Amino acid sequence: MPESLFGDLLVIDCASFIAGPAAGTVMSDFGARVIKIEPPGIGDSYRNLFRLRGETDGPDYFWTLDSRNKESLALDLKLPQARAVLETLICKADVFITNFPFPVRERLGLRAEDLTHLNPRLIYASLSPYGEHGPERDRTGFDTTAWWARSGLMDMVRATPDTEPALSMPGMGDHPTAMALYGAIVTALYRRQITGQGGVVTSSLMANGLWSNSCQVQAALCGYELVGRPPRGSRGAMGEMYRTGDDRWFILTTTNPARDWPLLARALGHPEWLEDPLFATPADRFANASILVSWLDELFAQEEFEHWRATLSAGGVTFGIVGQIYDHLGDPQIEANGLFPEIVDGFGLRTVDSPFQIEGEAKQAPRMAPEIGQHTREILEECGCSVADIEALIAGG
Repeated sequence: MPESLFGDLLVIDCASFIAGPAAGTVMSDFGARVIKIEPPGIGDSYRNLFRLRGETDGPDYFWTLDSRNKESLALDLKLPQARAVLETLICKADVFITNFPFPVRERLGLRAEDLTHLNPRLIYASLSPYGEHGPERDRTGFDTTAWWARSGLMDMVRATPDTEPALSMPGMGDHPTAMALYGAIVTALYRRQITGQGGVVTSSLMANGLWSNSCQVQAALCGYELVGRPPRGSRGAMGEMYRTGDDRWFILTTTNPARDWPLLARALGHPEWLEDPLFATPADRFANASILVSWLDELFAQEEFEHWRATLSAGGVTFGIVGQIYDHLGDPQIEANGLFPEIVDGFGLRTVDSPFQIEGEAKQAPRMAPEIGQHTREILEECGCSVADIEALIAGG
């Protein structure tokens, strides 16, 4: 038995940027050996994102996150010698992940039909921007375009109809999409356990964007006419955001107004609101939401957020802070759940854990992401290359 859940699996990450490679990262968290294939010299183009954002010093935080635990094999896949190495790896691999554009895959011989015949047990995991079929099959795309913008999320989260569409954050759609691809891979591995056969699994940024926005998309499919986000105060006071005295924001939410309205009024020290005819019924509270919102605005502005956190928590009210990035550092809830494990060889650096646990299965302690080609010699030796072969490959680029 392997020491870790996926300790007997070999995953080839022949992909770029985030969504495809991050699926391999999750597998590595549970012990899979993941070999990252990247071009010699320049490496995966994802390495450039750090510099494009104006960063020059310190660790590349993008690469640290999504390439942890992996081994880097620098191969120019256009060379016949490199192709021979790739095919050797494919013959013993369990999973091959790629998100290269389909024309690139065809040119480099990386399509499913080019590889799966070498190893009938191989799981070929294909990620694309817009899907495997259709007129946009060959288009390039990122989560900003194919997940965020295309899905309608970019349009629907704007503050007002006149506000310009909101930009997404790096990896915002890639990481959820990676979890979908991971789920597809593990499902195929389960099928392989039953049938002995590998196969092809696919996902796309567009499909995952539609799934992320599926409540609204389903409404459209059912013939409802959707409007943008309504003005503040028109959707009910218990579904609004409020600003506290220290300029922090939080949001209230309810799915059971009959229960939650009394909890809120009592928690805030205003039980008399429960007797006010303006707020007697859910319909009354909705009709007079602008009045109640104005009262709550005035009240919440009188104290800092920590006061309201304690008050609302004690009263059993459902709310959530509008978090800021640096809130997470030292957050006791995050620490209690171990969501920022320390990188064992990272000189005190920590990383963001993949978002699930399996009881009884410990994750591997994260290791630093590799330098370009850091493990090339060792992997080539494993593939049966002699010293002379290795030197010839290096000399050939």
